[in-house]
Amino acid sequence: MRFKLLPEPPESLDVVADARRAVPLVPASEDDCTARLLRRLDFPSRDVARTWLTFLRALELVSETPSGFVREPTEPTPEHLRSAFERRIYGAREVLDSLETDESRTVDDVFAEFEDRVPVWETHRAAGDWRDVWRERVERIVEWAVLLDLAAERDEGYVRVERSGSPRRRA
Repeated sequence: MRFKLLPEPPESLDVVADARRAVPLVPASEDDCTARLLRRLDFPSRDVARTWLTFLRALELVSETPSGFVREPTEPTPEHLRSAFERRIYGAREVLDSLETDESRTVDDVFAEFEDRVPVWETHRAAGDWRDVWRERVERIVEWAVLLDLAAERDEGYVRVERSGSPRRRA
């Protein structure tokens, strides 16, 4: 399963570890978990905390059980976060593929290429502003990719990078 919701990227990946630690080891309700996230990480709203809880599920750091949400024993290492991000965030692979060029690409360039991948039902659900919603999602994917060292800012745009930090090249 791939998840669509992404919180705004924090200044550092330490926030991901802190958010994971805020989720209990014993299953708790969504309300309890979002309250803990609000309290411990000072998120601005319950919706932001709920988005983080979903994102932690996407990163395989939290599970939803019949009894509630529970913290997984998986440590949020950079390698784990990169892998889960690419596999489980809707659009991440496609956005990263779009950045794998010889020249940097702007978010608008990446969105233009991604636009055809927006599910049709999403275009009907947010009819008037679906492009704005999905452009913002693409921008967040790019920003998270930079935070995770999967992409880098170059020449007023972005490029895909290998784990070592050097630009990737197409063969």
